[in-house]
Amino acid sequence: MERRRLPPLNALRAFEAAARHLNFSRAADELAVTPGAVSQQIQNLEDYVGAALFKRTPKGLLLTDAAQTALPALREAFDRLAEAASMLTAAVDGRRLTVSVAPSFAAKWLVPRLGKFEEAHPHVDVWVSAGMELVDFASGEIDIAIRYGAGRYPGLEVARLMQETVIPVAAPELLAANPLNDIDELAGHILLHDGSPDADDSCPDWTMWLAARGIRGVDGARGPRFNQSSLVIEAAVNGRGVALAKRALAQADLDAGRLVAPFQIATAVDFAYYVVHPKAKGRLPQVKAFVSWLTAEAQAHEAALLTIDNGAGI
Repeated sequence: MERRRLPPLNALRAFEAAARHLNFSRAADELAVTPGAVSQQIQNLEDYVGAALFKRTPKGLLLTDAAQTALPALREAFDRLAEAASMLTAAVDGRRLTVSVAPSFAAKWLVPRLGKFEEAHPHVDVWVSAGMELVDFASGEIDIAIRYGAGRYPGLEVARLMQETVIPVAAPELLAANPLNDIDELAGHILLHDGSPDADDSCPDWTMWLAARGIRGVDGARGPRFNQSSLVIEAAVNGRGVALAKRALAQADLDAGRLVAPFQIATAVDFAYYVVHPKAKGRLPQVKAFVSWLTAEAQAHEAALLTIDNGAGI
């Protein structure tokens, strides 16, 4: 096998940082070295390739055409190196699996089911990282993410878990005191709003939901608003009002009788839940086990909903 001829890794790191910042001093701060050391590494790399990599102008540094051409591939290579390093760590510590997931999905759907996975795979420790921001897999710290969206995640392995619908829900005690037999009777109730930042134009808010049913006597803009889906569901459980909730997240409370659906009307939305991960992560045994288990749980969830809906005539 022919031996690969590669320039010094430190010189490549210095070039990538300097090219990203277009400033040797900022690159030096990032790499924890002196600007002179960065300049020397750049000089070494230029000597190695036999071409200049930067143009020095009165306005600052600019990349040469050769540097512009090579930089995207170099950045991708460093991302792959970081991914490989994280896989080495994961392979050594096969007990740990870190899952990035939105807080509401974690609290209302994933965490209540995790005990089943832990019983089936006692050798794996699941670390749940709950947050709304999209995870950067290049850091290597996250193994899997569960995302709610349109399913377009370039460069990642993507598996659909389940669809989402929205449905009005309320506490049974609230409806016992103030019944809801017809939709126009919502005028006598506080409406609870899910203001989570999902960016799904197909997901109706109360104003859209009421307009689609020709209801004019109810102000769909009034009422408390919550920026997490789980919070609007908890508010409904506590009798604060009637929520237009994501059903996958509310179903456990519906099954337990903490919530009821006064109108058997479920509205499908375009977004769904997906499990995503880099292709290389999919080779790890703990990732394979978790994705298999997660997919089976999602299929069981959707099958149970289908049975409920057929019985209710939805």
